[in-house]
Amino acid sequence: MPRSVNSVASRARRKKILKRTKGQFGARKNVWTVAKNSWEKGQTYAYRDRKNKKRSFRALWIVRINAAARAHGFSYSEFMGKIKKSGVALNRKVLADLALNHPTAFDAIVATLK
Repeated sequence: MPRSVNSVASRARRKKILKRTKGQFGARKNVWTVAKNSWEKGQTYAYRDRKNKKRSFRALWIVRINAAARAHGFSYSEFMGKIKKSGVALNRKVLADLALNHPTAFDAIVATLK
């Protein structure tokens, strides 16, 4: 008896990957092995960069808070130390947003620290 191959499922798997690589440059969009490798590598980068995104945003918030704190005569570490000690329950994300978009609110927080 001849070997039965489920070509319908194989083709569906290939089409799924080729559909996901649509829009890529050159052979990455239409050559099966290249497209598969490209897609897998992209998934690896996506997983890695979901973690790195958190680091990048935290660094951005720190830069923004530092700039705003220095405008009021504090260094970043002094400012965050006084925030913790005074019991202000705002995280870096919120503090950075206040420093950038609501400077008067940030000034009020600084006033409570002085």
